[in-house]
Amino acid sequence: MPTDKGVIQGYTGVAAVDEKHQIIAEAQAHGTGSEQELLLPVTEAIRPIAKQDTVPCADSGYHSEDNLKELERKGIEAYIPDQLYRKRDARYAGQHEHTPKPEALWDKSPKPAPKPKLFQPSDFQVATDQSHCICPAGKRLYRNGGNCNIGGRQAIKFTGAQRDCKSCPRRAQRLRHPQRTMVRQVAIFLGQHARAQEKATERMKRKIDTERGREMIARRFATVEPVFGNLRSNKRLNRFTLRGRQKVDGQWKLYCLVHNIEKLAHNGYAKQEAKAR
Repeated sequence: MPTDKGVIQGYTGVAAVDEKHQIIAEAQAHGTGSEQELLLPVTEAIRPIAKQDTVPCADSGYHSEDNLKELERKGIEAYIPDQLYRKRDARYAGQHEHTPKPEALWDKSPKPAPKPKLFQPSDFQVATDQSHCICPAGKRLYRNGGNCNIGGRQAIKFTGAQRDCKSCPRRAQRLRHPQRTMVRQVAIFLGQHARAQEKATERMKRKIDTERGREMIARRFATVEPVFGNLRSNKRLNRFTLRGRQKVDGQWKLYCLVHNIEKLAHNGYAKQEAKAR
C-alpha cells in the first residue's frame, strides 16, 4: 500500500456500523489499497439484516461510476460523496488552515526545485466568436473542434502553431512534456453536451449537495469514525500483527467483536443481567 513514507505491506479493514448503537454489523479485511472495489461486497453482506429504510453511507474513497450504477440497479439508496464535495459545501470554507503540517523530523534533505505550474484552461482568453484563444504568452491558438463531446461535456478545442510553441520561453508551463510535445492543445468546456447521457456520479453529486445529503454526511462522521478511533487508539490496533488475508481478516473480526461486546455492556445488557440475578 502506498503511503507518504513509501510502500508497505498492508491490508484494508472495512466495517459497516449501525447508527443507533455503533454496533459493527459487518467487518472484512482485504489485501488491497483500493477502497472502491470493497463497497459492493460489504453492501451485499449486510443485505440479510438490512431493513427497508436502511441507507448505506460511505466516504469518498468508495465513490465511483461502477459502484453507483450497481447500487442504482439494485434499487439501493445510498449517499457516497465525491472527492470535491467539501469545496462545494460552505461548512468547509477555510479548511486548508487546519491541514496537518509536515513532520519536523522527517526527511530534511534538500528537495529539488518544484516544476513550474502548468497553465490551466482558465488562463487562456477565448475570442468572442470562439474562433481562437490567446495563451498566457500572448500567442494565438486556432480552433480545431467546435462541438466536442469529452466525458459528456461540450468542449471547444484549440491548438497552437509550431512556430510559436517551439521557440516559446514558457514551454515548461505550456506543455506537460516539452521534450516530446511540439504544440500546446487546450479544451475549453462549455457545459454538458446535448448528446451526453447523465452519469450516476453526476446524479450522486446533486444528491450530496442537497440539505438531506449534507445531513447524511454529518451522520456518517458521527457513526463510524468514533468506532475506528476506538479500535485504533483505545484498542491499540494501529497495525495488523499477522500476515495473509485469512489471518488478518480473523484478527480484524476479533477486535470488532470486542468492540461490540463493550457496546452491549455499556448499553445496559450487563445491568439487566445483574437485576435478573
